[in-house]
Amino acid sequence: MNMDHFPPPLPDPDAAPDPTFHTVVPLTELQHSVERLRNEVRKVIVGQDHLVDLLLAALLCDGHVLIEGAPGLAKTLTAKLLARCIRTGFSRIQFTPDLMPSDLIGTSVFDPRTTAFEFRPGPIFSNIVLVDEINRAPAKTQSALFEAMEERQVTVDGKTYPLAPPFMIVATQNPIEQEGTYRLPEAQLDRFFFKLNVGYPTLEEEIAILERASSGTEALTVDAVQPVIGPEELFRARHLVRQVRCEEKLVRYVATIVDRTRHDGALMLGASPRASLAILIGARAIAAMHGRDFVTPEDVQHIAPHVLRHRVQLTPEREMEGLSPDQVIALLVKQIEVPR
Repeated sequence: MNMDHFPPPLPDPDAAPDPTFHTVVPLTELQHSVERLRNEVRKVIVGQDHLVDLLLAALLCDGHVLIEGAPGLAKTLTAKLLARCIRTGFSRIQFTPDLMPSDLIGTSVFDPRTTAFEFRPGPIFSNIVLVDEINRAPAKTQSALFEAMEERQVTVDGKTYPLAPPFMIVATQNPIEQEGTYRLPEAQLDRFFFKLNVGYPTLEEEIAILERASSGTEALTVDAVQPVIGPEELFRARHLVRQVRCEEKLVRYVATIVDRTRHDGALMLGASPRASLAILIGARAIAAMHGRDFVTPEDVQHIAPHVLRHRVQLTPEREMEGLSPDQVIALLVKQIEVPR
């Protein structure tokens, strides 16, 4: 799969432990949970390992994800599979130009029996919410997501309704189509933990997809996977991720990377402190998924592009030169001294 760089594949949790390596934080259960989730998704998805790993990292970090890619690359299917592998609620919202905020968060309906208004929740009141083609809804509808994404609550008619944890939004968008789409507000983009770019499969992966599709089995449907973890296991894993150690010099390294985005001549908009927090907790999740209870500079470098690419904006001159945010971020990170 032609996608962003990512650390090596996760180690086999059943393999014999390295006698020279010891962790203070018990990560065995977390690794087993991650491996079970990956194996279930692999029953249907061919390739896309990097996408799946990053989605799992975001899930461990309690973050929302924006997936961008051309049509037909299994963006929606991957999100649906992830939700099915966890024993939680799931809802799908198809964004369209005529979608109203009340279609998303719900509305108050008059009940003649009680002569009072009763709130009827919308599809946002679930655990994993798939927002398909998020850039097809206008700004009014996009703004309805702001409070839910940041504060995990919805306010209607002056009354606040909390969203039950876990709560995660997985949004998809097509970067090619422009007609009938709307640019996402920067305030909303900043609320997405990761933005993941999905590329086309390799030739070998495409052949494997065709062979699986022609085998006559039901392997390409969501029904092929079953729930393998529950909310309790997920909450324990998130607690363990928070315990992964990050030395002060690496904290400074993260802060320096984000600070440089605010002073780089190729960028007219730098990243917010929310990006610093996302890189830090994301690096901890990657370390935990690899069985380490400490963060390395490589963890930070692998996570940084996914956290930053949607939070920065190129100057018009750099855009005309054909530069991409990923190229600027890579050059920026390369110029910063790596702590050892």
